[in-house]
Amino acid sequence: MGFEQFIFYVFAALLVFAALRVVTVRNPVHAVLFLVLAFFSSAALWLLLEAEFLALVLVLVYVGAVMVLFLFVIMMLDIDIAVLREGFTRYVPVGVFVGLAIVVEMALVLIRYFALPAGAAPKQLPADYSNTRMLGDVLYTHYVYSFEIAAAILLVAIIAAIVLTLRRRPDTKHQDPARQVRVRRRDRIRIVKMDAEKKTP
Repeated sequence: MGFEQFIFYVFAALLVFAALRVVTVRNPVHAVLFLVLAFFSSAALWLLLEAEFLALVLVLVYVGAVMVLFLFVIMMLDIDIAVLREGFTRYVPVGVFVGLAIVVEMALVLIRYFALPAGAAPKQLPADYSNTRMLGDVLYTHYVYSFEIAAAILLVAIIAAIVLTLRRRPDTKHQDPARQVRVRRRDRIRIVKMDAEKKTP
C-alpha cells in the first residue's frame, strides 16, 4: 500500500465516521461540527483526485459560509431536543429505505470501478493543466441545459422562501411602508394649548 492510498483510506474513514455522527449525535451543534469535519475530509479526497478547485470551493463556500451560518442559527435558536426526537420512530422505515438505497448505489459504483481493466486508471496530467477551465467547458457545453434548469429551480426556491417569510400571521407584528409614507401630521399628533404657568387662586 502506497502513501497516497494510505491517506485516501484515512480520510475516507474520517468521512464515514463524521457522516454517521451527524445523524446519530444528540446535540445539534455537535452535528454541525461533525458535518464540518465531513466536508474537510471530502475536500481532502478531492485534492487526492487532483480536483483542487472543487476542494477549495467545498471548504470556502460550505465550511466557511454555509456551515458557519447553520451553526449561528442553531446556537441562537432554543431547540428542545426532547420534542425534536418525539417523532423519530415514525421516520425510521423511510430512513432505513433511503440508507439501503444509497448503499446499493455505492456498491454498484464500486463494482463497476473494480471491474475496469488496470489500464483504465486516470493518467497523470501536466503541471499547466487547469481543471477549473475543463470543468467550465464541460459544464457550459454538455450540461448547459441541466445547469440552467438547476439555476431556475434554485431561483424558485429562493422566491418561495421569501414569500413564506412575508406571509401575514395574526400573532406577528409587521410594518406597512405604504401606510407610513401616506401618514399626515394630524393623524399622529394633537396640539393642546396650555398656559405656561399655573395661576394661583
